[in-house]
Amino acid sequence: MTQGERVKEIRKTLNLTLEKFSEKLGVGKTAISNIERGSRNLTDQMTRAICREYNVNYDWMISEEGEMFTDLPQTILNELCKQYDLDDFDKALVEMYIEFPENIRKHLKENLLKMLKRVDSGSQHEKSK
Repeated sequence: MTQGERVKEIRKTLNLTLEKFSEKLGVGKTAISNIERGSRNLTDQMTRAICREYNVNYDWMISEEGEMFTDLPQTILNELCKQYDLDDFDKALVEMYIEFPENIRKHLKENLLKMLKRVDSGSQHEKSK
């Protein structure tokens, strides 16, 4: 994989648009697009900025050695919070949810769906009055 392809892989893994990804780096989306396509070389300064801003492992960025991220769960969670304007309480809820075992997450989802159905049927009942 080329360095440009690795930049794109990072951006896609974080589920960021070219605009959002480049904004945090202080460059235009065209600059990142050119790097991803290989029509522009990735400078060491840009490499270090990507690693710093997105917690990317420098060795992975340069030579594809090691893990892509130095702290993947927090990096993704922080980006998710920024993208959806989540506050500290929202972040804590998401962190707790992803740390639950699968059987507890399944149980929570089932009960939340039941609650939503009750709320929905209650609001439909109110509308019919």
